[in-house]
Amino acid sequence: MDTLCFFLSEVSDMKRYSELILLPTLEERFNYLKIQDGIIGDATFGGYRYLNQGFYTSHEWKVFRNYIITRDCGCDMAFPGREIYGKILIHHINPITKEDLLEARDCLMDPENVVCVSNQTHNLIHYGGKDTAMFEEYKPRTPDDTCLWKKGV
Repeated sequence: MDTLCFFLSEVSDMKRYSELILLPTLEERFNYLKIQDGIIGDATFGGYRYLNQGFYTSHEWKVFRNYIITRDCGCDMAFPGREIYGKILIHHINPITKEDLLEARDCLMDPENVVCVSNQTHNLIHYGGKDTAMFEEYKPRTPDDTCLWKKGV
């Protein structure tokens, strides 16, 4: 970790992947990840989006991204049994800045600063709201579970 990122982690009580995966429920992990400071939905890079788009299309990022997907077994918020079917996003636990990109800081590709998330989870983290369905236990389909008039289904 470079000196500036280390300094920021000490000052801001930066959160880490190794702490996230100790949380036992999806809701606790979501609350750990959601944006606490700043304005929800505020543009992270404004007119400088070209910086992060260049970064996210680089060969180095693609290799790193594949490593993180493998580490997290493709699970939402690295929660076992919550496989992501569809596009997997790599979310920076501590948001990156324009300066991080311009100076190519180590925290951009620090495995302790990223986690796999689904598109739905990513939008909830960044734009707010709470989709309570994402925290419910998965219930497997059963015969007749599509009959709306039957009770207890």
